[in-house]
Amino acid sequence: MTYSMTAFASRTGTLGAASWSWEMRGVNARGLDLRLRTPDGIEGLEPALRGALTKALARGNVTVNLRLHREETGGALAVDETYLDEVLKALDQVQERAFAMGVTLGQPTAADVLAQRGVLVAGKTDDETSALAAALIADIGPLVADFVAMRQAEGSALKTVIADQLDQIAELVAQSEKAAQARAPQVKENLTAALRRVMDDVAEIEEARVAQELALLAVKSDVTEEIDRLKAHVAAARDLLAQNKPAGRKLDFLAQEFNREANTLCAKAQAPALTAIGLDLKAVIDQMREQIQNVE
Repeated sequence: MTYSMTAFASRTGTLGAASWSWEMRGVNARGLDLRLRTPDGIEGLEPALRGALTKALARGNVTVNLRLHREETGGALAVDETYLDEVLKALDQVQERAFAMGVTLGQPTAADVLAQRGVLVAGKTDDETSALAAALIADIGPLVADFVAMRQAEGSALKTVIADQLDQIAELVAQSEKAAQARAPQVKENLTAALRRVMDDVAEIEEARVAQELALLAVKSDVTEEIDRLKAHVAAARDLLAQNKPAGRKLDFLAQEFNREANTLCAKAQAPALTAIGLDLKAVIDQMREQIQNVE
């Protein structure tokens, strides 16, 4: 099964006076990069979310954002001690700064401190907090399942596109093989002409040296190995697409090998028809590599 690294999922829920919304987005990445934004004070939420994502995903840059809203119910009030400490530290810093500049400030009263937004909040019982944490953690499974389902759907479409591009590459390789055979007389004529020029320019030349130079010229124009490697790469890529595990990195490596062989084929072409096929081959390979970047 081929999975895409590009996907989106969302989910909403309510519990009593609390409501929340999840948003989960994924794009391609070399490894698994998780960016989690969850509210503080929900014990066990982030570890559970991270564990679920690590188990379900192999690669991708994944961002999860949880927005939590709690309505005021008119119940008992409580002091947020953490925020209170921050307010008191800020007040102390203001007093010290004012004293250093010779400015006298009145001392704030307890009522002044409590009036600061966020210091006095609606009290929540441990049972309420535990129930909310349990509800949010229970939401993780369906959220991740929706996300994976979209990755699978996108991956299925990607697989179809890449398989079609591999068919195009296989067809162009077959054409290049025929073009290479068709250019054989012209290559032979070119080699013969090169040999004549050498013989005309040099009065005496060793027969072994002539054979060596001809062999070198023949190797430089032979594209048999490149065509064979391209055929092997097509078969390997098809096998990777058929596997039921992440294959994006291997496909990306193969795409580089495809491009290397196509470049060599163009360099050795020595015939307009073969050069044109090589350029078409490079274009399809580049298009395929763009698609492969999104495969997990």
